[in-house]
Amino acid sequence: MKTQEDAVGRRVSCDGERGTVRYVGPVPPTAGVWLGVEWDDPERGKHDGSHEGVRYFTCRHPKGGSFVRPKKASFGVDYVTALKQRYEVELQEAIGEDLKISSRTVMMVGFEDVKQKQRLENLTEISLRRCEVSGPGPENEIRNATPFARSLDLSGNLLSSWEVLAAITEQLESLQELHNRLSTSSDPSRLSPAFSCLRVLSLNSCALTWTQVLHCAPMWPQVEELYLADNDVTELLRYIIFMSQSRNIPHITETNRAFFHLDQSMCYSVCVFHLSCRRNPLLQREKNLETSRQIIIARLSRLELLDMRQVLSDERRGAELDYCKMFGAAWLKAGGHSDPEKNQPNTDFMSEHPRFLYGAPDEGELREQKPFALKNQLLTVTFVCPEDSERKPIEKKLPGSMIVQKVKGLLHRLLKLPGMELKLSYTCSKIAGREIEIDNDLKPLEFYSVEDGDRILVRWS
Repeated sequence: MKTQEDAVGRRVSCDGERGTVRYVGPVPPTAGVWLGVEWDDPERGKHDGSHEGVRYFTCRHPKGGSFVRPKKASFGVDYVTALKQRYEVELQEAIGEDLKISSRTVMMVGFEDVKQKQRLENLTEISLRRCEVSGPGPENEIRNATPFARSLDLSGNLLSSWEVLAAITEQLESLQELHNRLSTSSDPSRLSPAFSCLRVLSLNSCALTWTQVLHCAPMWPQVEELYLADNDVTELLRYIIFMSQSRNIPHITETNRAFFHLDQSMCYSVCVFHLSCRRNPLLQREKNLETSRQIIIARLSRLELLDMRQVLSDERRGAELDYCKMFGAAWLKAGGHSDPEKNQPNTDFMSEHPRFLYGAPDEGELREQKPFALKNQLLTVTFVCPEDSERKPIEKKLPGSMIVQKVKGLLHRLLKLPGMELKLSYTCSKIAGREIEIDNDLKPLEFYSVEDGDRILVRWS
């Protein structure tokens, strides 16, 4: 196995752990060659690349590195070798030539069809996850081995760079879906031909920031679905930047549908989105996850699905109203004005709050927030029973944080309706003539943007 200077930067595995070689050479006072490895899991290491006061390499974590002997490290195998081990050897071991039950040999019927489908040249969906793939191998071998590959999972392997990955994907001319774990490329535009047909891209657990995603965007000119679970995105940037960089189009139309599943990232767009945003550092800024959800909905103008939950029109209305209230004062301070001719908020504000591209907030949305106190958080609402004219309206002061389930409990006592299933909706003066359904017992009233003076309609069955 090569252990010269060209091993620096290569990926290795050792005892099931993966890392990157940062140093090759002696480590006195011991004899022989060592590999200085920065581990993907910092808990695997012992130091930061220093030994007895001498620094041999650097690590992102203070105990992310260690030294190992070359014979203990695996530099992986090429794509086709991994492919054969995964699909030919495993299949043969699984079904064998025949099956023995007691002393009788039973012929396997139907497995010829399985074998035929598993022939390498017939594969369209390929999973080489954690198969130690480190490079493409001999020239054109991949193109000949899997000419019809459309989906490829290379996550958890030993690929050291996008350049190495491109040497694989450029031979897969039908590839449309890729699962991989790599960070950034030094020259993404140059590698775009290798990913020209890619529609779905998964880059989970790559420690990527959104800025780095944008930097790599020119590599993926046709990507429609992007999965970024467990990354390092901590800011919102407008997706239109990504689109304009990667597709070179002057504007975005409804036909450019983008479906994003960004478990650790968010973006802004005028397109349609499906977004999954879990375990996101950005969400930690808000104590209430529902507040984070509302902010995301307000920023993404065409979002239809968030964390596998449909974004209803009423929820969007409430989210955008709340967003305007939250940042209305800052909008005014930045140069915003209700008069369109005078409305000139500065670039910094517009970059951070693209929601205000839709026009000036209503005057009521710019009211100064009252200081926190329980009396300031109470909403005066009127309960009305539209299907029972004999019941008089009941006015109550309730905290906006009160969940719907507790509101229904209160109504059961007030209206003396034990055992009845209650259905709630509310009306607001801002949208006269329209009822907004309150359909989730575990949400607070503020989730539905119930405001002071609103009427809550109560029905039962």
